[in-house]
Amino acid sequence: MKTNHQNLHKSCECLGHNQVIFYYMGYFSQNIIAAMADSVKTRVEYIGAASPTRRKLFSSFIEMAQNIIHYSADSVESAGKTDAGMRRGSVCISVENDRYYLQCSNLVHADIADLLREKLEHLRTLTNDEIRREYKETLRSETPQESKGAGLGLLTMARDASEPLDFEFTPEGADGNMMFCLKATI
Repeated sequence: MKTNHQNLHKSCECLGHNQVIFYYMGYFSQNIIAAMADSVKTRVEYIGAASPTRRKLFSSFIEMAQNIIHYSADSVESAGKTDAGMRRGSVCISVENDRYYLQCSNLVHADIADLLREKLEHLRTLTNDEIRREYKETLRSETPQESKGAGLGLLTMARDASEPLDFEFTPEGADGNMMFCLKATI
């Protein structure tokens, strides 16, 4: 599957003059995420982020990377088989004036885009207390059938963010896939 790499790179282009402290564009796997997590942890400690901020950055970074693995429509194919563990996307962390910005982008199938849009639009209507309440309720409930995780990823990011999650879906190609860009401010 061909992806417009310029659109995938979009996640960091919109950061403009912010200081980029971490950026990766390519294929994601659990092993790659583990290596990136070590790098992110070291980098945010080095720049002197406060402990609660480091926890929020790290948690949101992991959720974004996991979402790429679970939902990216751009995967490695070998011998006619798709390796579900190798999915293409990008993630970027930047800082400006003590505000941290995490952004990711990846290609998603149209049906996944609809589910994500619905969840994200709902989250944007909630107060911080409502987000925390929904997070606790989700912890106690069963995993939604359409979810590839516990259904907590977007709630975790919304809970840790200082502003509502920002997102965009852009049509990509004739197959109906969408470029999904997500931004969290911490």
